[in-house]
Amino acid sequence: MNWLLYAFISAAAAALTAILAKIGVEGIPSTLATAFRTVVVAAFAWLIVFGAGEHRAIGSVTRRSWLFLFLSGLATAISWLAYFRALQLGQASRVAPIDKLSLPLTIVLAAVWLGEPIGWKVAAGVILMTLGALVTIL
Repeated sequence: MNWLLYAFISAAAAALTAILAKIGVEGIPSTLATAFRTVVVAAFAWLIVFGAGEHRAIGSVTRRSWLFLFLSGLATAISWLAYFRALQLGQASRVAPIDKLSLPLTIVLAAVWLGEPIGWKVAAGVILMTLGALVTIL
């Protein structure tokens, strides 16, 4: 499978995440819900790692990779904790589009930190995504 198919699978799963989490977080602390979800994600990911035999590569991971994966994990934790609290307090149809402002922000950060190019089509997309997310909260 190529990256595009995985990206669409990710989008569909993320959409389900918002709806399922909104239902699941009712009546319980949002941090407890996030912690439970995290355990499920970790267990599932490790099952895939061992099932695919990828655990053999652990020794070859560099310190730099460990550091950036750790920092990514912290960013994920902050994102998930805030997302579940927002879902608990607001409507999924309004929270999810705001959460998706991560898309244009990712594109900008990729240009600044990774040197990825932003052509006029990408710039127009960033503007439209941002406007679309903002329209949903007005």
